Amino acid sequence: MPSPADDLPFDLPPSLVSPQVDLSRDTWGRLVFTDAAGRRHENVLPIRAFPITGAKQSLSICDSHGRELAFCDDLSQLADHVRELIEDELARRDFIPAIQRITHISSGLSPTEWTVETDRGPTTFLVESEENVRRLGRQQATITDTHGMRYLIRDLRGIDAASRRMLERFL
Repeated sequence: MPSPADDLPFDLPPSLVSPQVDLSRDTWGRLVFTDAAGRRHENVLPIRAFPITGAKQSLSICDSHGRELAFCDDLSQLADHVRELIEDELARRDFIPAIQRITHISSGLSPTEWTVETDRGPTTFLVESEENVRRLGRQQATITDTHGMRYLIRDLRGIDAASRRMLERFL
């Protein structure tokens, strides 16, 4: 019986879960992907399809030109050493401070100045407009500052009432 993939006009990338593929680091610390045919692809990058809402699902390994070499639906399916390499690489590359408390948002016209406490310490930044504050699902939000730096509120219910009140005008 043919699979649904047989009807697609392109070839699906191989699964990263396959025992015939491997991921390692070279002597410079860069990731190297070895495909099922034994070909080495140097300096590859793990790319999340949904970096905030699905951080443990839907991940691709791409070459330095952005071409997808392998895909994984769920990181928990990977061999321990492969999963650890991917998680380590993503942690080094992805930096999204989590806001734990909002201490001040300037009133008036845009841009607004935000003073917050994050999991990385206190900081102050400017937000260009209300469009740079976005809800993700029911209980998460991202704030993007004027430099393109993103901040995450993991759980709107988890921040204090004063922080939620200040945030209400933006969400």
